[in-house]
Amino acid sequence: MLLVSAATAVAAQPGTVRRDSTYSLKEVIVSSRNPRSVIAPQKLGGDDLQRLNSLSVADALRYFAGVQLKDYGGVGGIKTVNIRSMGTNHVGVFYDGVQLANAQNGQVDLGMFSLDNIGEIELYNGQKSEIFQSASDFASAGSIYLWSRRPTFAPGLSYSLKATLKSGSFDLVNPSVLLGLKLSDRVAASFSGEWLSSSGKYKFRYRRRAVGSDETMYDTTAVRQNGDIRSTRLEGALFGTFDGGSWMAKAYNYTSERGVPGAIVNNVWRRGERIWDNNSFVQGYITKDFSRRYHARLMAKYAYYLTKYVNRDTTTARIDNVYRQKELYASTSHLYNITSFWDVSASYDLRWNTMDANLTSFVYPTRWTHIASLATAATLGPVKIQGSLAFTHIHDRLRTAISPDDKNALSPALFVAYKPLVRYGLTFRAFAKHSFRMPTFNDLYYTDMGNARLSPERATQYDAGFSYESRRHTDRIVTAWDIRADVYRNNVRDKIVAYPKGAQFRWTMLNLGRVRITGVDVTAGLTLQPIRQLYITTRLQYTYQEAIDVTNPADTYYRNQIPYIPWHSGSATVQAQWREWSLNYSFVYTGQRYNQQENIVYNHVQPWYTSDMSVTRLFRWSRYSAKATLEVNNLFSQDYDVILNYPMPRRNFRLTLTFEI
Repeated sequence: MLLVSAATAVAAQPGTVRRDSTYSLKEVIVSSRNPRSVIAPQKLGGDDLQRLNSLSVADALRYFAGVQLKDYGGVGGIKTVNIRSMGTNHVGVFYDGVQLANAQNGQVDLGMFSLDNIGEIELYNGQKSEIFQSASDFASAGSIYLWSRRPTFAPGLSYSLKATLKSGSFDLVNPSVLLGLKLSDRVAASFSGEWLSSSGKYKFRYRRRAVGSDETMYDTTAVRQNGDIRSTRLEGALFGTFDGGSWMAKAYNYTSERGVPGAIVNNVWRRGERIWDNNSFVQGYITKDFSRRYHARLMAKYAYYLTKYVNRDTTTARIDNVYRQKELYASTSHLYNITSFWDVSASYDLRWNTMDANLTSFVYPTRWTHIASLATAATLGPVKIQGSLAFTHIHDRLRTAISPDDKNALSPALFVAYKPLVRYGLTFRAFAKHSFRMPTFNDLYYTDMGNARLSPERATQYDAGFSYESRRHTDRIVTAWDIRADVYRNNVRDKIVAYPKGAQFRWTMLNLGRVRITGVDVTAGLTLQPIRQLYITTRLQYTYQEAIDVTNPADTYYRNQIPYIPWHSGSATVQAQWREWSLNYSFVYTGQRYNQQENIVYNHVQPWYTSDMSVTRLFRWSRYSAKATLEVNNLFSQDYDVILNYPMPRRNFRLTLTFEI
């Protein structure tokens, strides 16, 4: 079953080799996939993405196999993901092909990206299995690709418009607009703007038992405080084509002020912490086919991130910290088609990061990152093979301290896919990859905590699986179905952890941990047409993971499940469409977990699940359309925590009105 329409898949990809693209008709935008792609990603796009009960990119990622979402609650809560228990810092997040880097803490808050301007989301395990890409793509243990929507135009129009208004529980007000302009036959522009406001106040149940007994200490209903947010997102982009190539230029700005709800501990309900963010970047690319065999792409980016953190809580030390990050990035990629079945590529990335803060004894680090990659891909009948090698050199320079030694690392990878019967959609695939993640500025240089001698955290991944996609039939009840399954083993060593050390019980960062991860991912989809004009689409996802600490047999938590990784998790979506009506139901389940290293009763976290439902009515007249959607999230009003002591909302509602030209 195809989750993404052909038009959406086309418009999302800037890095394809041969493009035949115009901006006149939605139905005729065409872009070929790289035929050397070995392993297809998990993806959501088009109407399937818009129908999910999701406000941000992070919400949508819950429906991918092998993904763990960390959500600290509410509309404004920070949201990060990790893939197959590797850790958030091993995930590379790419926006329109360029990586979203954060040298300070290595994490990208996916709550900053609204779905209103996202055309497609792709998730790759290991790396994107195409070789015409930047060197940074080869260095990540897992990748999430966000592709913004491209402007498309109805016949006879030189503009397109989508205006949306969301409102609902927690005093949510969220208007947005997406405008496309056809400047010429070869140049189009888009502008996306969004404002979000929410008080973040919602009721939750707070229950706690005494240690070592069943006696209830707290059992009350309270209101979540200090979870308010005010944010603005502005994006502008130009898209163009020329003979044998294409280009894009984008500017992005996100500003927000939000409270930090904090953990509910010791019967404390209100916190005095607030965060201000001002994140901006400009980026672009140009792709050129110099001949039938030789293709090249250049990418560049400049980013400036400002974060202000204030803690006015009178019970703790007053904090008023300001962090500033700057980034310069340049990438060049080259692909050569040696024969009709064999390609080679070479890429080089240069990234410069610097950071300053108003902290005492701050060292003002600057980092130069060089990544060079070589890759090859071949199609030998029913077999596709891809091999790559990325070399990373990192040089850190400190203004007020002795600079650490340079870091070097190799990231080899091998991907293989075998399609035994060309006429059928059965494919077997496997990959092996070695990767690493560099310690962040916080890990190395945070005052009184960082450790400049840290080694990179290294990981080895092995994966084997299969996928099957049926043919699409229009004359049967079952029109299409698909299934994919993978078994995998990940070994992580030199894991970076915070560890208490010294007479003052200060914390420092050390390379201590080793983690072994064994898992199974299964996804399946089914599309039905029981009667004329009624279409039912279902999708199921299940993940089993054993992620155990194998650092030291003398530890009390040796071979225990690492914190917040469930053994069992899954999701299900059912979407029914009849004429102008659609009904959507989604279910997410996370099994039992532990919130600390020791798997004891006191650290046990109960399983949780949520059910979301929405109904949509579409209205059409002439060249205009409008849509009204009513959503009920957490339908059965479950009390649950994704992170301990960060309660999530109970049943809540959202109304969305959309107008399009």
